[in-house]
Amino acid sequence: MIPITDTLSIGDDEIDLRFFRAGGPGGQNVNKVSTAVQLRFDARGSPSLPNDVSIRLQRLAGQRLTLEGVIVITAQRFRTQERNREDAIQRLVELIRAAADKPAVRRATKPTLASKTRRLEGKRTRSTVKAGRGRPGMDD
Repeated sequence: MIPITDTLSIGDDEIDLRFFRAGGPGGQNVNKVSTAVQLRFDARGSPSLPNDVSIRLQRLAGQRLTLEGVIVITAQRFRTQERNREDAIQRLVELIRAAADKPAVRRATKPTLASKTRRLEGKRTRSTVKAGRGRPGMDD
């Protein structure tokens, strides 16, 4: 079990890890050792996640989400397979934690009488400034 929050955790069998050779610098080690990790997690079909968390997770995943609802995270930051594995799992946990936080409900408020008065006074002031910029009339 991978703990996410106090009340939420996902099973080890729900994530699929695949190892492949990483690109970039590293000498001969890059060409012969599969250190990079591709983590796959089915966000849409996970039995561990409540429906609302799953929906928020899919929205947060962005480009990492496939059409089937699978989140794909690739980790190749480190030179060892184990550290890349831990990095990928940690990134998934952080993503699920962010989705588990319920957004605050926005309550509409009305502007106060003082703010309405200030706004209208500012409009009046601006109006007189702009009116003074016009061409002088015949009576001026």
